Parts: sequence; structure tokens; C-alpha cells
Amino acid sequence: MPLPPPPVHRPSKKEESELLFKGVTCALIGLVVLLAPYVARSSSVGEMMRQAYLVGWFALVLGCAFLVRYGLRRYGGRRRY
Repeated sequence: MPLPPPPVHRPSKKEESELLFKGVTCALIGLVVLLAPYVARSSSVGEMMRQAYLVGWFALVLGCAFLVRYGLRRYGGRRRY
């Protein structure tokens, strides 16, 4: 007697939309932190934002990773394993 196939977890629309929201939000925060020193009017604010460049890069990379994960779930889920 053959075993039944394993259950396939399909992400819900809510999970997909939350992943998209997280990705866009993190990427925007990263871009703002990275671009802020160039548009800051105050030199102290610009210097503070220059010191936070690692946080900006981290947020940007994390946001892009969320967006890639969203894309893989959305468009890569059509393949059979």
C-alpha cells in the first residue's frame, strides 16, 4: 500500500501581503538612512546619519531579501517538487 503524498503548505494571501509589506518597508528605511546624509540641512544630523550607514545597508539588504522571498513564494510556487 503506497503512502499518501505529504501535505503541501501553501502560503495564504495574508502571509504574502505581510512579506511584501515588510520588504518594502525595510528597503525604504534602508534607502532613507543611506541617502539622508546627502540631503540633511544640518551638519550634525548629516554626521549622525553617516555614522548609521551599517544600519542602512542592513535594512536595505533585509528588505531586498524579503522581496526576493515574496517573489519566490508568489511566482516560484507553481513548480512541482
